[in-house]
Amino acid sequence: MKTWFAAISAAFALTAAAASAQVAAPASTYRRDPGLPAAAVPKALREVGFDQHLNDRLPLDATFADEDGRTVRLGDYFGSRPVVLALVYYDCPMLCTQVLNSLTGALKTLSFDPGKDFEVITVSFDPREKPALAAAKKRNYLERYNRPGAAVGWHFLTGDKRSIDRLTSAVGFRYVWDNDLKQFAHPTGIMVLTPDGRLARYLFGVEYWPRDLRFALIDASAGKIGSPVEQVVLYCYHYDPETGRYGFIIMRVVRIAAAATVVALGAFIFVMIRRERAIDHQPSISHEPSAISHGR
Repeated sequence: MKTWFAAISAAFALTAAAASAQVAAPASTYRRDPGLPAAAVPKALREVGFDQHLNDRLPLDATFADEDGRTVRLGDYFGSRPVVLALVYYDCPMLCTQVLNSLTGALKTLSFDPGKDFEVITVSFDPREKPALAAAKKRNYLERYNRPGAAVGWHFLTGDKRSIDRLTSAVGFRYVWDNDLKQFAHPTGIMVLTPDGRLARYLFGVEYWPRDLRFALIDASAGKIGSPVEQVVLYCYHYDPETGRYGFIIMRVVRIAAAATVVALGAFIFVMIRRERAIDHQPSISHEPSAISHGR
């Protein structure tokens, strides 16, 4: 009973803290130049974006090259653990670096370990990039991450155009080459997939809240990772596909509080009844004078 009370108390504490963070967290927004009409989107950006394909499966037979130059299949990284997927190109001068930096920062706060609790796959969508560049990126981010054993759980891949097209099409990642800037115009975000390769969650932007990433991994694993307390806390949040974030749901908290109150009250009544019965069954102690006569 004490264990359950402790779990409930911890859940409420975590929920309250997360709710406070949710209120304090700034909204993720996009800005355009002042005076620029909404319809006046640069030509290179008109075809850029994410089309969410929730619950669709990746082409697990698609082949890529890992950072060591070995030919691998996407399916090699699936089967028993959820997977975090980031689509970038390694020579990107701006957004891709921010995506990987933010992902690394979020991963550092998690108690989950790559290679043990989940996998991370970073794939270049530029077919011109080769394993040597992927290996350099991996060394850089493993040094930033500084988590023992991460090398076996974080993979940096490159591939040919056919394999890249299959993957980007499956996840709904739309990007174009800007010939004027000599760069790719692309959306930013990461995806979390189930162990069998289905798209479970999209987290958009270049800043990923550790709470959102943690909840997404727990969701994608069907509760196989994460503590019982985290399962209770997760019940208080709802994933919003529009924003790619988890939002606080007050009514679920009210239901949990009501259930906890009923459990606590029932436990109190049970203990008091047991205590009263124990008192009733105690043998009575006689205080009458002794009947034994004392001779002279």
